[in-house]
Amino acid sequence: MKALVILTFLALAGASNVTIMSHWSGGFQGQACIPISKELDGWKAHLKFSEDVERLEVWAATATKLNGREYLLVNKDYDAQQHVGADLCFGFMGYGSGDVVPETTIYIEGMDGPYGDGGTSQQTTPVPHTNGGTPSKNYEDALAKSILFYDAQRSGKLPANNPIKWRGDSAVNDCVPGGWYDAGDHVKFGLPLASSTTLLLWGFVSFKDGYVKAGQLDAMYDMIKWPLDYYLRGWNPQTKQLIAQVGDGNVDHKFWGRPEDMTMARPCQWISATNKGSDIAGETAASLALGAIAFKEKDPQYSAQLLTAAESLYAFAKANRGVFAGASQFYSSARDIDELCEASMWLYRATNNKQYLEEAKTYVEVAWGWALSWEDKKVSCQLLLYEDTQNSSYKDAVVGFLHGWLPGGSTVYTPCGLAWRDMWGANRYAGNTALYALLTAEAGISSRTYRAWAIEQINYMLGDNKHAGGCYSFQIGYGSKYPLQPHHRAASCPDRPAPCSHDQLNAPGPSPQVLVGALVGGPEASDLYEDLRTDYVHNEVATDYNSGFQGALAGIVHLILTDNFPATQNKCPCSAS
Repeated sequence: MKALVILTFLALAGASNVTIMSHWSGGFQGQACIPISKELDGWKAHLKFSEDVERLEVWAATATKLNGREYLLVNKDYDAQQHVGADLCFGFMGYGSGDVVPETTIYIEGMDGPYGDGGTSQQTTPVPHTNGGTPSKNYEDALAKSILFYDAQRSGKLPANNPIKWRGDSAVNDCVPGGWYDAGDHVKFGLPLASSTTLLLWGFVSFKDGYVKAGQLDAMYDMIKWPLDYYLRGWNPQTKQLIAQVGDGNVDHKFWGRPEDMTMARPCQWISATNKGSDIAGETAASLALGAIAFKEKDPQYSAQLLTAAESLYAFAKANRGVFAGASQFYSSARDIDELCEASMWLYRATNNKQYLEEAKTYVEVAWGWALSWEDKKVSCQLLLYEDTQNSSYKDAVVGFLHGWLPGGSTVYTPCGLAWRDMWGANRYAGNTALYALLTAEAGISSRTYRAWAIEQINYMLGDNKHAGGCYSFQIGYGSKYPLQPHHRAASCPDRPAPCSHDQLNAPGPSPQVLVGALVGGPEASDLYEDLRTDYVHNEVATDYNSGFQGALAGIVHLILTDNFPATQNKCPCSAS
């Protein structure tokens, strides 16, 4: 495990610190906290490194490179005023050559204190964060397997490095080829597809070090590029048309077989000025903006392409408001302001254009959320806005949402401790909220409590339950006991050229193909669960089911890496090693 480095310097108001949270070949992630000892209306901070840092990313300030080892940070308008007794805290990402772990100091120009006028910061001995927890699961393995599930959902012509050997080229003649099949079927639904991509990317850019530690960085880049490429092909800024859906849900659901064997018509539905769909357009723009952030270092040209598409698509969505009605039988959205809010916030972070931040404030709702899902993302925007403005009303909404999920709130708990929000994808809702809790903890809110709760939810899904004698994983392929009959057409089919039909839906025994990494819907509120292919309520799999779960796994690896893994207490711990 790489050591966490904490570098502390003195100021009149108390000890301040810069923390290098994690590092990898080519970069590092840090956080700075400065006690404010003087009333400030605008501030300039100097961040100094002991090694050359080629580029610095700071969302809370505008960074200017003074030399290879010093950056000037100038406040943004929303955080210009700082008051005595407060702490100015923000995160940053640095990039350089090799495995960079620089000694780091910071000061604010004109701040009262022994080093507040530009003096040299005083370094103390590195101190690790220790929270006393012992990991009980192989979260890196679960993370790697989740990526494989998304690879199994690929539509279109598969690449030479396709890791799912029982999958082949399919739907290559779609009006827009590529993308992911939604669930156990073969429709490409625009809203859950984009929502899944956004949540996956949020977990990725927030816990990139978790992917690095798990050895999954390249696999994640390869996996997430598949839907991003699909969006680029599906958005035409000249004609102002966006792909909303490929395939007819009713026709598709009558077919049980491999996607490679489909012969039915696959009609397309498009969003345009006359066929509204600003919910899908907004969410797709959010995914593209996040993709631009994720690929900025790895592939600047591709990142720029994603950002250009995101900005034009967001502008289109704003000018053509109205939710998409074409998938109402399967995925019905009530409003578009949550998607537009997400899009504006990620565009703000990708561009530093304050206009996007101001627009997000007009879309955000401060009501407590019920769940973070493919349909409702208002809690996402609340947290993003709190991180960038420190406005207490957004923080109150974030805390209120999580209060409803933690014990004593409005969420039902199974006897073994799963926060059970709904019978349709109970694991999905808990996984999404686990990621959200980890992200909230990173923002400095009730960090130990939220981290412990999130880990306990993921631990339940990976085996801390009593199903089948205990140690049962709801993620396929993890551990020794897991679902063998997911409601998934392709996995139920034998190897080609053997035929596949509705006979396989009702066939007894395990599916011929192991759908490695998929998270099934989950148990009843009583913890009761039956591994049965025909039970699509509890055994369905879907791209949105894994999205928050995967991000949470990366977040937990991040906590282990930075020695911030808290003590946890699951009600039905797995006794297997």
